[in-house]
Amino acid sequence: MDGSGTQPRAAMIVIGDEVLSGRTRDANMWHLAKRLTEIGISLREVRVIADDRDAIVDAVRTLSGAHDHVFTSGGIGPTHDDITADAVAAAFGAPIGIRDDARAILEAYYEPGALNDARLRMARIPEGAELILNPVSQAPGFTLRNVHVMAGVPAIFEAMLDSLRPRLAGGPPMLSHALRAPLPEGEISGPLGEIAAAHPGVSFGSYPFFRGGLGTTLVARSTDRAALEAGVAAVRAMCLALGAAEVQETPPA
Repeated sequence: MDGSGTQPRAAMIVIGDEVLSGRTRDANMWHLAKRLTEIGISLREVRVIADDRDAIVDAVRTLSGAHDHVFTSGGIGPTHDDITADAVAAAFGAPIGIRDDARAILEAYYEPGALNDARLRMARIPEGAELILNPVSQAPGFTLRNVHVMAGVPAIFEAMLDSLRPRLAGGPPMLSHALRAPLPEGEISGPLGEIAAAHPGVSFGSYPFFRGGLGTTLVARSTDRAALEAGVAAVRAMCLALGAAEVQETPPA
């Protein structure tokens, strides 16, 4: 087990040639992972793909069938390469066109005469989708089945995720407890594996550090507080048995 308990599973699709080329550094995955952890949804997979219709269709179909939620970022702007909305609609065989409610949002935002054909592309919404409001630049995202389609600009993505949050039912929150010990990772790998086998409801990770001396940070994670505490007690005892004079800890709140 991985300690995720009954948490819903999620995946993310980051869409954009600019991310794959290195011109843009994606920040949305980090923000999404943090927020989903807070509300009890387990982010299990992230794919970064090009602005390619077939690739988007394939990723949406594959991931939506394997997860409770799929979040996309990028490709819903006004330019010719913003094809995410059409690709998501195609993935589910849903008709797509300019929808009156989305158009009304844009008409209220732009000055009279400023809503040109390019900007009107942002009102293209698949049939049956529910809008995700965008308080920053107004152009909405949407949810179609279990796929949540949002902008790639970080400030807008974050605002859309806040708008979507009340519709996301999570499970028990993931708890984590970190222990920092002056032990090399090679010495603890065997005993840690035995602890992991004995505590299947907890996931364990080890992360070596070199600054301030050689050592390892061990992190235990679980949605079950009692199971987490038992796993942490075993890790603490292991560190002391291996000769750690001091173990610094950061327990869950």
